[in-house]
Amino acid sequence: MQRAGRRGRQAREGSPMENGVGKEPGTPEPPAAEGTPVPRPPRARPRLVFHTQLAHGSPTGRIEGFTNVKELYAKIAEVFGISPTEILFCTLNTHKVDMQKLLGGQIGLEDFIFAHVRGETKEVEVTKTEDALGLTITDNGAGYAFIKRIKEGSIINRIQTVCVGDSIEAINDHTIVGCRHYEVARMLRELPRAQPFTLRLVQPKKAFDMIGQRARSSKPLGEGRGASGKETLRLRAQGPATLEEGPSPLEEEAARRVDDLLESYMGIRDSELAAAMVEAARESPSVAQLARGLDSVLGEFAFPQELVAELWATICQPQGRQE
Repeated sequence: MQRAGRRGRQAREGSPMENGVGKEPGTPEPPAAEGTPVPRPPRARPRLVFHTQLAHGSPTGRIEGFTNVKELYAKIAEVFGISPTEILFCTLNTHKVDMQKLLGGQIGLEDFIFAHVRGETKEVEVTKTEDALGLTITDNGAGYAFIKRIKEGSIINRIQTVCVGDSIEAINDHTIVGCRHYEVARMLRELPRAQPFTLRLVQPKKAFDMIGQRARSSKPLGEGRGASGKETLRLRAQGPATLEEGPSPLEEEAARRVDDLLESYMGIRDSELAAAMVEAARESPSVAQLARGLDSVLGEFAFPQELVAELWATICQPQGRQE
């Protein structure tokens, strides 16, 4: 009996940790070989669980184990028994189509995720009488570009069926699913004037009249959530997600100003891109070096030179740096 008991203890001692639980309390450690350092037990990773609902109404689900937006959408889709391609975008802590509460590359550990799914499809005919349509485009990081803002008095503003939150599915029957927001904005800018074109749009599914989408051009005091100092889960296109401190008020303000530049020059808003550009600008001693740095890591965006110069002036010159 004693021999069997020792074998049982040895089996337990050699078994891997499961759900953060190791050996039974009081079980003695096996003696280490002389001169061999005793290894520290592995530190259990925190189990991050987020709550989620479909924005138009559903039971509450629980998701975990994702490292990027595509995996997040797949987890949400699995919970509710839908396809990930049904999800247009997600908002944090509100079921409304609130463009200041969009899920980006960071999620607060206490945030509640609402998934906005495909609703009705509609087509509108637009005649480009001016160079700018008055649209600001963003994307969900998983293949869908959608309307984040509509400028007051613009061409699009006069078409009442086009709303903030609508996903742009096709331009003149040419599908743009899978295109990034800057690509869609470029396509719209390059359309010829005085020639009608067709937009195929998909609006988020609604529940009753709880979603007010016709909010227009009034600019928010701050884009995205205010910094709380709490930890956030940082999602990355490549590599694992990491826990980080939330951005400081100064970092959020700098990113907001760069986001405004992106909208002004390129017709897009992207808080994660803006934060990356702020970081690049702070590490660049000159406009020329910033241009080279941006081109090496973000060359596909084809930033106008005027935008790069204004970015450097906005971020670096207030700090007293000289070119």
